[in-house]
Amino acid sequence: MKLRSFKLTFILLISTSLFSLKAQSTFIPLNDDYYHLIDRLEIKRGKLTEGFQFSNRPFERKAVIELTDSLLNSPLVRLNSTDRSIIRYLRTDSNEWANDLTIPEDSTGHSATRLGASLPEADSKRNKMWKHPADLYSVRNEDVDIHVNFVTDNFVGKETHTESALWYTGRGVEIRGMINQKLGFYTFVADNQGTFPKYVRDYSQQYNFPGEGMTKILRTTGVDFMSARGYITFRPLKSINVQFGHDRNFIGSGYRSLLFSDNGVPNLFVKINTQIGRFQYTNTWHSMINAQSPAFQNGLRHKKFAVTHRLGVNVTDNLNIGLFEAEVFNRDSTNGGFDLDYLNPIIFYRFVESYLGSSDNAVLGFDFRWLVAGKVSLYGQFVLDEFLSKYIFNSSKSWTNKWGIQGGAKYIDAFGVPGLDLQYERNVVRPYVYSHKDGGQNYVAFNQPIAHPLGSNFIENLGIIRYRFSPKLSFYGTAMFAKKGVDLDVRNWGGNILQNYDGRVDDFGIDLLQGFKEKTNYFDLRVSYMLFHNLFLEGRFLNRKQSIESIHREQKTTMTTLGLRFNMPHRQQVF
Repeated sequence: MKLRSFKLTFILLISTSLFSLKAQSTFIPLNDDYYHLIDRLEIKRGKLTEGFQFSNRPFERKAVIELTDSLLNSPLVRLNSTDRSIIRYLRTDSNEWANDLTIPEDSTGHSATRLGASLPEADSKRNKMWKHPADLYSVRNEDVDIHVNFVTDNFVGKETHTESALWYTGRGVEIRGMINQKLGFYTFVADNQGTFPKYVRDYSQQYNFPGEGMTKILRTTGVDFMSARGYITFRPLKSINVQFGHDRNFIGSGYRSLLFSDNGVPNLFVKINTQIGRFQYTNTWHSMINAQSPAFQNGLRHKKFAVTHRLGVNVTDNLNIGLFEAEVFNRDSTNGGFDLDYLNPIIFYRFVESYLGSSDNAVLGFDFRWLVAGKVSLYGQFVLDEFLSKYIFNSSKSWTNKWGIQGGAKYIDAFGVPGLDLQYERNVVRPYVYSHKDGGQNYVAFNQPIAHPLGSNFIENLGIIRYRFSPKLSFYGTAMFAKKGVDLDVRNWGGNILQNYDGRVDDFGIDLLQGFKEKTNYFDLRVSYMLFHNLFLEGRFLNRKQSIESIHREQKTTMTTLGLRFNMPHRQQVF
């Protein structure tokens, strides 16, 4: 069936649902700094949250406020000053769901801190600028709840080895809200220009500018691009949430995801999330850009599609496991567009692939998250792209053994130091994982990896230190040590997931890190001071060394920057 049939089906779904909508919340935009705060609180609680599963992001604002409510009301959880400052920050940021913004007296006897109360009825009709510290402009009444904010991210700096001046400026607007407390909406748009370090420019030449689709060259070494995201969301039933829009999603509990990450370009999607007790079942249908195919004669880019589902279960109060499946397929207008067979939300997609007689790209996965003693979170993932059972357990080293694995741990208030959080993560992905014989069906969108930014054929070790000196002053340190087998000759060694795997070097004897071995040592230190809510003054130092010993090639990056950002996340470029 053609894509227009898919559009008609979705319009009918919305139309029939609008008659019985339930109260609805918008979602917190993906932001590693922000989501770590939520992660920390759930670890401190020592019990999985009922309103969301951390391995399926983003979260509803309402659910995060419910988490803070449970912590404040629990006599079993001892909150330190760092925890209370985080709770205060989160409740301020989602004030529409925090009816009482008073933080109760702590165990040391310190008096409560009052941030402000819910808007009284008389005041709700007055439209004021800055009437709440988290909103430039807001209005709340029985018909509408709207929050408007200016957003900006800016830095200036220097790259030592190239003597290049670095700068970036992005500015725009963010609007979120609800209509009649039943239909949620969110929109974000920003115009961006800047010059980034050479390693980012080199990555852009291989894939695309990280996290963005369309970019223009600016003054030879700079880029000029627009960022835009937006969605609507509603609840046709109490346990079912529907989201439709253009944004990012993330599957996993780690810094990286081997299944589906926010590393790539935002894309059009429909998500249905069903939460019943300990079970959460999520279906997502994505429409993506296939930039590996030339544009049509009318200038439109080719499309590709992905369908995913994840079943997550809280096996115990502190252990969550998830099963994941994805299909990436390439259908243009000449061969039927979107396959309606993939609209079935409760079917095994690998069966559908076989039923259709297609050779779509199937990916299976598993993830877990285990909270230990109110101090530690252990997590991991396993991704299986392709395999032949007769070759898995023998010594043939078949190319079909396409799998990846992740293991990690977070330790909060490490060694008894309040606010000191440590994280270690290891990711290993074999050659040819995510690639396909049809380049249009590789696990990429707009020429960027859907999962890990390093693609495949690599080993990565990550160490992250986060320390909150005070509610306003924070330190972030990231260290990455990665080894990757790259393609520098005409042969496909399995590291570039844009390549067709039919061009592989061999069928057997495939080793991890085969090809030209590239080593990357990356150190990133950032100090952030919050001048007032969501306005951050930041200083940053980065040192990166990438080398291939066999051909005596080495690239060094040392950069320092000073920045100011407001209501925008720090742009992660860790690769």
